[in-house]
Amino acid sequence: MSIGIIGLGYVGLPLAVAFAEVGQDVIGLDSDQAKVDRLNRGESYIEDVESAKLSLLGERIRATVSYADLAACEAVIVCVPTPLTGSREPDLSYLRSAAGNLSEVLSSGQVVVLESTTYPGTTRDLMANALEAGRRKVGEDFHLAFSPERIDPGRTDYTMRTTPKLVGGITPACTKRACEIYERICDRVIPLSGPEAAELSKLLENIFRSVNIALVNELAQLCDRLGVDVWEVIDAASTKPFGFMRFEPGPGMGGHCLPVDPFYLAFTAREHDFYPEFIELAGKINQSQPLFCVTRIERVLNDNGRPVRGTKILVLGVSYKPGVGDVRESPALKILRLLDELGAELCYHDPHVPSLKEAGLSNSELAPALEQADLTVIVTSHPEFDVGQIVEQSSLVLDLRGVTRQFDAPHVTRL
Repeated sequence: MSIGIIGLGYVGLPLAVAFAEVGQDVIGLDSDQAKVDRLNRGESYIEDVESAKLSLLGERIRATVSYADLAACEAVIVCVPTPLTGSREPDLSYLRSAAGNLSEVLSSGQVVVLESTTYPGTTRDLMANALEAGRRKVGEDFHLAFSPERIDPGRTDYTMRTTPKLVGGITPACTKRACEIYERICDRVIPLSGPEAAELSKLLENIFRSVNIALVNELAQLCDRLGVDVWEVIDAASTKPFGFMRFEPGPGMGGHCLPVDPFYLAFTAREHDFYPEFIELAGKINQSQPLFCVTRIERVLNDNGRPVRGTKILVLGVSYKPGVGDVRESPALKILRLLDELGAELCYHDPHVPSLKEAGLSNSELAPALEQADLTVIVTSHPEFDVGQIVEQSSLVLDLRGVTRQFDAPHVTRL
């Protein structure tokens, strides 16, 4: 028997590799034929998965675009995107499509697990209803559970095996069967009372970060008005050995979870006549942070007798976090768009992002870009960056990540 995985992106592909490495045959399904072809040639398009590793796994992982290939799988894990619509509401179109297609090939006794981040009730209402077509009954004819993905792209200290796995099934039997699947690749699997607890646990994990990042971003804005170094304040507070957890300000939040999850929880809360003002406020603050950063760019240029229009600005780092090439919801995209609207001449350097179709830009070589730029803005501090070189070779620097604190230079400004 094999493990089926629907969606072979940042969540699905590492999951496929994890199962294959313990000897499971994996059938991965994706709607993108180009991705399927690359995987079947042993080529990876995800940074956390090396092509050499795929090649070693050989036939253990087979990619397909056909749902019929999942019919013989012992378990099917759904890892499709759950983004936001243009109006910042949950977009479950990918999930509805996957559930509908899977229902047509679902076999007796199969275990289905949803890993895509969503609001409480999705597994029970959307998934169960779709899969119970044809008089099937969840917990008897098939098993259904939710298990939130907890991958942190680029991280090596906590892996899929060492990060505890939460599992909440529709019935106790569903939970038991899903736990048995994950125990093959995770050292610790934690059963929960049901899918709603697991769905909400995932949202809490990320909203906790969202709220605290919003707090420190707002503090950075206040420190700017007070003329106080926010980095000194954070360093000082961090010396307290209890009761304080360090968070740092920046240009905003990005990725597939942190900017999205507050809106998922707010959506389902409103359906129950509850308005999570605290959570929604944090989302608004983080969404507006790139605009504050552009205002800081305007002020730095103004203080040096330059307008934004016609000024050559180099943006360093456009992915949403250091060490990865993922640009989903990256604040750099909004900063670039706002600067473009103000007439700046833009370029960027990011060793992980060869091109930015959204901005119509391609990655620039660092040395000549530093030499030609009137202002260098550090948006994402990749580990490959030589901060000393950046400071030395730049005319002006605006550091939105606090990585230049060791340099006392008059042409460097920090958030």
